[in-house]
Amino acid sequence: MDFDGSNVLVTGGAGFIGSHLVERLVDLDADVVVADDFSRGSLENIDHLLDDVDMVPADLTTQAGCVRATEGVDDVFHLAASVGGIHYIQRENVGGLTPSVLMNQQMLEAARINDVDRFLFASSACIYRQQHDDLNRFSEDQAIPADPHSTYGWAKVLGEVACRAYHQDCGIDTAMVRIFNAYGPRESLDPDSAHVIPSLCRKAIEAEDGDAIELFGDGSQERGFIHVDDLVEGMLRAIEHKADGEPINLGNGEAVVSINDLAETIIAISGKDLAIEHDLSKPTGTDKYAADTARMEEALEWTPTIGLDEGLTDVYEWAEAELADEQASVAATDGGRR
Repeated sequence: MDFDGSNVLVTGGAGFIGSHLVERLVDLDADVVVADDFSRGSLENIDHLLDDVDMVPADLTTQAGCVRATEGVDDVFHLAASVGGIHYIQRENVGGLTPSVLMNQQMLEAARINDVDRFLFASSACIYRQQHDDLNRFSEDQAIPADPHSTYGWAKVLGEVACRAYHQDCGIDTAMVRIFNAYGPRESLDPDSAHVIPSLCRKAIEAEDGDAIELFGDGSQERGFIHVDDLVEGMLRAIEHKADGEPINLGNGEAVVSINDLAETIIAISGKDLAIEHDLSKPTGTDKYAADTARMEEALEWTPTIGLDEGLTDVYEWAEAELADEQASVAATDGGRR
């Protein structure tokens, strides 16, 4: 991949996915600019990179902020969005739709104004709703007619429409990747907003032998998960090889697992004797879905390489260290108050 000396902007670059992308671009000798309002991202995610990147304070819901962020930029990876876990997705409405739509539109217009070469939009599997096969393995053409479950999904649909228009009408090379269930270190461990893998890791870490951990629903829901390092590789390949104004799925069609099996694997990694309980009153999301990756594999000449067991061990060990540091920090603060 040739990003050596390229000026690259990553919006949402202090977030979970964004920070890993920034790290990889720095390794590839790109000149990286990060725009993030830290509403969900954290400076801690990129503090080891601060000497190697430029931080741009900008309100990306405004044209002025987006124009400032894209000045002198060759490539844009637009990851910034209003986002959260299952509770957020099910309850958000205008508060999630409006900022995302504004950012998507203003970023594309700023890319046109500043003559950006390539623009990647981080779309989402949340745009899909239709049934496909027993697993709901969605292919790209099933996004039409659009009927997503949430306003978050609608924001992604509108972003894709705008990317296609700017590609056709303004000649900007736009790539769109529909992300399926990314996971890895630096995800939020907040019990109120965490996605399923970090949430289950936290529950297992904090549980004692003989305890039980709780799952939302009956645990039969199935998902295809992609490790963030594979995801970043796919995004880099997409902006180089698939910036044709047409979307592709970005996921791991092989790492498909039920939430029950996911929990069992995480319990095994923990080495503890833990039971599983189910809360049927909690939201569960779509019963089953995974990516049809045929178009991705053909366009990018690539498939993900990180297996689920390896990836889950990576996340569990990271979460264990994070929570230990958190406890040590609380203990030190409490000790200082005495």
